[in-house]
Amino acid sequence: MAEARQEFPLERQLREDIRDAQRARDQVKMDTLRMALGAIHNLEVARTDRKNPEYGQPLTEADCLKMLEQEVKKRTQAIPLYKQGGRTDLVEKEERELALLQHYLQAAQLSDDDLRAIVANLVAQHGSEFRRIMPLAAKETKGRAEGARVNKIVKEMTQ
Repeated sequence: MAEARQEFPLERQLREDIRDAQRARDQVKMDTLRMALGAIHNLEVARTDRKNPEYGQPLTEADCLKMLEQEVKKRTQAIPLYKQGGRTDLVEKEERELALLQHYLQAAQLSDDDLRAIVANLVAQHGSEFRRIMPLAAKETKGRAEGARVNKIVKEMTQ
């Protein structure tokens, strides 16, 4: 039988917050956090399928953050569509879910100072050409900083 993997701090926090939401009888928060945990679990299960390109790879904390980013992206895309359709009830629900999920992403995000330190290190190693530094910086900060922020700081430091 396969060994159980260690639970990531993000998952542990989600489970604790679900418990708190149950006690507070906050249904939207409970549903949103359960959905986030379910998405992480589904990714882990998908990696047991031989047809999956990531077959057999263990789940990482970055994968968990990537799933949260995808859920945030779904909501940011759905909100304008619901507004266009006149569904204010769904707009409010999606906005609340978006705020909850962004809270977890922001906790894992790098500060601007940390980003500048990473970019400065890359510039010292590889020169100050934007086209060379940007892909390296994006790979280094994947899941821990938004691409637009990384792009802005790399431009700032390479010019």
